[in-house]
Amino acid sequence: MRIELERRPQASKLFGFLSPLLALALALIAGTIMFAVLGKDPVEALDAFFVEPLLEVWSLHELAIKAGPLILIAVGLCVCYRSNNWNIGAEGQFTIGAVAGSYIPIVFTDWHSPMVLPLMLIAGAVGGALYAAIPALLKAHFNTNEILTSLMLVYIGQLYLDWLSRGPWRDPQGHNFPQSIDFPPEAVLPAIWADSGRAHWGIIFAIVAAILAWFMMKYTLKGFEITVLGQSERAGRFAGFSSRKMVWFGFLFSGALAGLAGISEVAGSIGHLQPAISPGYGFTAIIVAFLARLNPLGAILSGFVLALTYLGGEAAQLSPGISAKAASVFQGLLLFFVLSCDTLINYKIRLVWSRVRGGAA
Repeated sequence: MRIELERRPQASKLFGFLSPLLALALALIAGTIMFAVLGKDPVEALDAFFVEPLLEVWSLHELAIKAGPLILIAVGLCVCYRSNNWNIGAEGQFTIGAVAGSYIPIVFTDWHSPMVLPLMLIAGAVGGALYAAIPALLKAHFNTNEILTSLMLVYIGQLYLDWLSRGPWRDPQGHNFPQSIDFPPEAVLPAIWADSGRAHWGIIFAIVAAILAWFMMKYTLKGFEITVLGQSERAGRFAGFSSRKMVWFGFLFSGALAGLAGISEVAGSIGHLQPAISPGYGFTAIIVAFLARLNPLGAILSGFVLALTYLGGEAAQLSPGISAKAASVFQGLLLFFVLSCDTLINYKIRLVWSRVRGGAA
């Protein structure tokens, strides 16, 4: 007996629309069972995940801080994935974007100018795009699997950041801590409402990017090209579109937004470069993109939902005593159910029974 997936003649539009909500409901049910097995009160755990972070103003600021990079990266991935290019290395592009943007305040310490911050943001976006260009080059010209190459580059980027933070860029006055000098005031993203919390302009960048990407996908020729090539490369060729150029566009676009998210995180939330600058934003943004059904506007809502699980995971470690690993498993369950629901909406499971002939064995 073997299991096969058979494409449905016509997928249900209703279930296609409800798929993210169904996946979220299933993740909540599975999470409830998981917390009960761990010996924790499921109601208390889910309350810590989804309710406690929304009760205080400062907590809402922290929610915006965590949602910013998730939305910004996910918007780039939505466009990239809809073009049928699978960039799994946004975490590495996030890291290299942070490194590239941090070069200016760390190396040119005596340069104090209003141009410092804009140049940092541009350098971060360019750094992320150039790092994403590596798997784009390998796929476009050597037909290399972009999933593997982009994923492996994540670890190279993280090790490079670790080396810089502990070596050439380590603060000589930092009491041997592995971090760079603190950024000067002109190299720090300003807070939106400084009196009530520390949410910065990174969330504004993310929302603006989502709106512009949605407009591009819906109303421009480039958006039409992305959609056609993503659905059928052969049809795109008949229309005169280049799949090779689309590989470059998808990776450079998503890499630039990931790099911008990286430097925004460092310049806005951390204030210096250090070995650990991300709790896995680049990987979680994949969940955000699929939960949004690869819609840039939907990434805003799903980004806040996943940011809530980050913030709730921290709260759950304090009150119910749930480990950070269990919080990560809960995020993984959400991705699993998102992909499962989408698969079962478009395909049906078929059991195939086959007899083994005596001589064939």
